[in-house]
Amino acid sequence: MEHFTQRLRSAMQKAHITQAELCAKTGISRSTMSQYCSGAFLPKRAKLQQIAQALDVKEAWLLGYDDTPIQPVAFEKYPNLRPIHLRKFPVLGEIACGTPIFAQEDKDAFITADADIHADFCLIAKGDSMIGARIFDGDTVFIRKQPMVDNGEIAAVIIDEEATLKRVYYDPKNARLQLVAENPAYPPLVYMREELDYIHILGKAIGFMSMF
Repeated sequence: MEHFTQRLRSAMQKAHITQAELCAKTGISRSTMSQYCSGAFLPKRAKLQQIAQALDVKEAWLLGYDDTPIQPVAFEKYPNLRPIHLRKFPVLGEIACGTPIFAQEDKDAFITADADIHADFCLIAKGDSMIGARIFDGDTVFIRKQPMVDNGEIAAVIIDEEATLKRVYYDPKNARLQLVAENPAYPPLVYMREELDYIHILGKAIGFMSMF
């Protein structure tokens, strides 16, 4: 009983709510609420649940069975809010948005971003060949590992150990690969037949994070 009375008063104080206001929120009469606060008796389950919800605390905490008072936020009650969870994505050096540059993995470099980004690693864009896709110099591009992408999708591509970010168009019938920029100042990179032996796709670009 002592635990409940102390914790009820503490929760009311932290919520800046009076007995009268708590009665209005729960529908519990003032005389009954006064008896709860004085420790005359414990509320029954339904009333306890109403009080806990009104104060955003756990029922078990009010009764002294739990040391964690805060009730997890029910985000379905607040459609304009969602929890944000973060994770670290390893950075695979820089990737050229223009002329291919040497790709080098920095095992100590990470970017922290939303865990809902289903990527395996990220790259730092360098150059202006993908500005039509809103990827600028210095942007972080998130990549999901996969050996092939659909025509027209943006991918990170390795060419003789050099990396570039381009739209990919592959014609299997003619063994012809085009890597197309999103900037008319850069002509497509075209590779055919045996040249394809020196090219492989790192993965599909699924998102970016701008520094601006």
